[in-house]
Amino acid sequence: MAWLLLKDTVNSCMEYRVTGLAAEAAFFTLLSLPPLLLALLGLLRYLDDWTGTRTILGIQESILTVSSAVLSDKGTKEIAEPLVRDVLKLGSPDIISVGFAIALWSGSRAVNVFVDTITIMYGLEGKRGIVRTRLLAFLLYVVALVIGAVALPLMVAGPETVVNVVPWSADAVRFLYWPVVTLLSIAFLTTLYHVSVPVRSPWAEDIPGAFVALTMWVLGSLLLRVYLTHTVEGVTIYSSLAAPVAVLLWIGVSAFAVLVGAAVNAAIDRVWPSVTTAAARAEVDRQREAAAARAAAERAARALVHENDDDPWEAEEGVIGQDREPPSEFPERWAQFLPPRTSAPGSTNRTTRPSTPNRTTNGIRASPTERRRAARKPLAARRRSSLRSFLSGRSRQDKTTPQEVSTR
Repeated sequence: MAWLLLKDTVNSCMEYRVTGLAAEAAFFTLLSLPPLLLALLGLLRYLDDWTGTRTILGIQESILTVSSAVLSDKGTKEIAEPLVRDVLKLGSPDIISVGFAIALWSGSRAVNVFVDTITIMYGLEGKRGIVRTRLLAFLLYVVALVIGAVALPLMVAGPETVVNVVPWSADAVRFLYWPVVTLLSIAFLTTLYHVSVPVRSPWAEDIPGAFVALTMWVLGSLLLRVYLTHTVEGVTIYSSLAAPVAVLLWIGVSAFAVLVGAAVNAAIDRVWPSVTTAAARAEVDRQREAAAARAAAERAARALVHENDDDPWEAEEGVIGQDREPPSEFPERWAQFLPPRTSAPGSTNRTTRPSTPNRTTNGIRASPTERRRAARKPLAARRRSSLRSFLSGRSRQDKTTPQEVSTR
């Protein structure tokens, strides 16, 4: 059974391009960080009474230090320093509003990758609309910002920082720190998986994927740290791009771990399906079958229109199937749906299309259906059709018997 789950998880990761989707989520997450930091800096100006001047100056020095590692000395002095100074001194409401708007859009776009992928892995695509999906991604991103603002500094700083804040409970903090952080991380990932599925299932069923995602994130972060230690630190080909590349790789590893955990939950649900997800998948399958049946009926109806068009000349001229819609997947086939051109593109002397004949060549008045069909035919096809009608009329006249001649 474990081998079946592992095989199903690997197949899902390969089928749904988990590595590419993780890179997409990492890109949009990194894109949201600079405007988000600028907006937070603008807010600090209005909270200086609570934060204190030293806190703002310390944040300013930290930002300039990081900027010097990413930008050149000229870029730090001409771009980073004036921008940070103006934002911290003046508050800049425009930077706050625009920065938050860009950050919320790009960040929610990254969360939307997770929501869409989890929905598709469960086989429930189309169950939730586009608007609802984007609203859900936006709300999840806002919640992630609030939780991340508290959890990430604690995870990076370690228990010693908390001990400095509450020195009277140092032993309890050192003992409970990592278990509490682990439980909170698993709870957040489980909630993400639980909410991303369009139908409600028991919350505890998503815990295995959260545990796998957290384990992969820890192992991936350790391996990434070893890799960056040997490739980025010191003299490197990345030069000033070393810090952004390191951040992008770390976000990509985190996104990959989250998507693999979702694949594990989806594999478990396929092996031991819950009542709600199984019913939702059955409904989606019925909708697909109904859509396929409607498409087949439409094709059959269009085929009946040309049921009697067994003329090979008409097939060559593209007359059969003229009532169908132009193919969307193969643009090179659109030529048969375009009006015929009877002369060179640059020529001004073009043969005009003759009007629809009211009589066929053998003198019998054409029906409205025949006139409409003749109007759709290209000029060459109509000439061949007229010739065949004339020859068929002559052949019928040649086959008349003497009795028929006498009666006439």
